[in-house]
This record gives sequence, structure tokens and C-alpha cells, in this order.
Amino acid sequence: MAQVSAHGEHSEHGHMDIRDQKDTFHGFLSATVWTCGHIAQLVALLTLGFAIGMGFWAGFAAFVVIGIAVGMLFRMSGVYWAAQIVQWVLLVVGGLIVPALAGMMG
Repeated sequence: MAQVSAHGEHSEHGHMDIRDQKDTFHGFLSATVWTCGHIAQLVALLTLGFAIGMGFWAGFAAFVVIGIAVGMLFRMSGVYWAAQIVQWVLLVVGGLIVPALAGMMG
């Protein structure tokens, strides 16, 4: 049964176009997964590297494993994987440069 809205438009109950709402909700969920995944990676890296004293490389390994698990579990897009690879490369470079500089200082 068609209903008349307040604006004089005819619409049927249950037949509204909700593509925009679905896209917005998908974006919100994707951003939530990215954020929570990065928080988990950061906590693991810092905990293993500093709080437990297992060293940077153990924290880096946990960082990578969590990134891969989140990406595979939630079937993340190529942009997620590109961002992960960039982070991994930067962490490896930093993990090599910082000890070298520390060794040069004393």
C-alpha cells in the first residue's frame, strides 16, 4: 500500500533505497577494524619491546602477525595491505638505524 509522505511523495513501506546508508555503515566498520587492529599492533609492539623486555624484533614479529591476522580474518582491502607493508618497512628501517646510531654514540 502506498503512503504519502509529509512532502507529498508516494512511497511503499520497505522499499526505500538504502545504498548510501549501507556504504556509510561499511565505511564506519572498516575504520573501526583498522583502528582497533592498529591499537592491538601498537600495544603488542610496545609491550613486548619495552614492558616485558623481549626486544624490538619480538614486538615487530607480533606487530606483523596481528596485522596479517586482522587482514585475513576481516578480508581487508588492498589499501590495508599497502598500509601494513609501508609500516613494516618503516619499522624495519627504524629497527636497523636506531641501534646503529646508538652504537656510534657510545
